[in-house]
Amino acid sequence: MLRNWAVVPTCLPLINRRCRSCASERLRPSGKFRVNANHKLIDVWLLALCTACGETAKLTVLERMTVRTIPPELLDRLHGNDPGLTADLLQDPDVQRANRIALDWTGAWRLDTGGSDHPDGETIDVSVRFAARIPVRPVRLIAEGCGLTRGEVERLIVQGKLVSAVRLNAKLSGDFTFTLKH
Repeated sequence: MLRNWAVVPTCLPLINRRCRSCASERLRPSGKFRVNANHKLIDVWLLALCTACGETAKLTVLERMTVRTIPPELLDRLHGNDPGLTADLLQDPDVQRANRIALDWTGAWRLDTGGSDHPDGETIDVSVRFAARIPVRPVRLIAEGCGLTRGEVERLIVQGKLVSAVRLNAKLSGDFTFTLKH
């Protein structure tokens, strides 16, 4: 029996980056953009707030771009502070690398199993889909989805009753499948 699970974000993740004003290591995205034009050049920043002191930090999205090279739809979304665009840009590897940030997904996602319980004695195939690039260990997802402890999931892997084409002990952020045999 094939089951479909989904790892979906519940809110925007925290940003791992040191605040310039205090010793905090976490920023919370505000969901707002600052767009600044200087003649024909434009700069865009995503604003984030320190979780401790509330100081505003700017994450560079676009730097010294000519206005004509930016699609009008993107400019409209930036001016409208589109929350979907905020989520997309936070996950963009180029934006992360340019701003030297990493995302902290702790408490910002959930596993949607479709409400299906695992009947005992039945072999099931599960396809896990990620709605966003959320790094999580498959062992944790399987334990949560099947109502098992992580130790029990580890034992099932060793016994060969839980198999997958991916390494189940390493963090993944992409879709995968597994088979659980009872």
